[in-house]
Amino acid sequence: MSAAGPPQGARPLGGKRREATPRGEHTASEPRLLVATELMVGRRSVRRYDEAKVAPAIVEELLRLAVHAPSAHNRQPWRFAVLNDAGPKEKLALAMGERLRRDRSGDGDSREAIEADVARSRTRITTAPVVIVVCMTLEDMDPYSDARRRQAEHEMAAQSTAMAVQNLLLAAHAAGLGACWMCAPLFCGDAVREALELPLEWLPQALITLGWPENSGKALSRRPLADVVRYLGAGR
Repeated sequence: MSAAGPPQGARPLGGKRREATPRGEHTASEPRLLVATELMVGRRSVRRYDEAKVAPAIVEELLRLAVHAPSAHNRQPWRFAVLNDAGPKEKLALAMGERLRRDRSGDGDSREAIEADVARSRTRITTAPVVIVVCMTLEDMDPYSDARRRQAEHEMAAQSTAMAVQNLLLAAHAAGLGACWMCAPLFCGDAVREALELPLEWLPQALITLGWPENSGKALSRRPLADVVRYLGAGR
């Protein structure tokens, strides 16, 4: 079989047999691209969930899809802690809330604003049927002697872990679940790790709250491609 493309008569996600497209004649109407477009454009950040539990088998399937993300050197630096029960969620919310309170007090913010922020954070964590703490590890990344390349390896691990998070969010949407990415652990990684008794080498990067959606979330605008893309060369 040639490595240049799919085999003759390959089956797309829809299951219908199709003939291989001649080289140079691909279009944006490929069935698999349409499925991907629906997933990516339709996904929303959902913060309110139904009280119904999410079956462990579904969560495990989402994680299985998450770890199919690409990673630098194929080192797969992502790590996941799954919180299903109220106890760990409460411990996490308390630890993160205390750090948030301390940080915002140091900024000179009003007590009223701080407590409202802490309460909002606690509610989001404790009312979600499932919370997934996403971490990364540098254990298997290349150990360079200079700071410049060590920093590059750190960023590679973070980028790889973020790709796994995107897989997880898209898989959750495909399963009919709501999910929300929260990056607050970057401000209090040590507090998260201590509250959940995670290994020292696990570096918390994000929280994913997960559940059956109470609403569809809000559609947010996106910058036009003209603002974020630069084409180089004569092709555009």
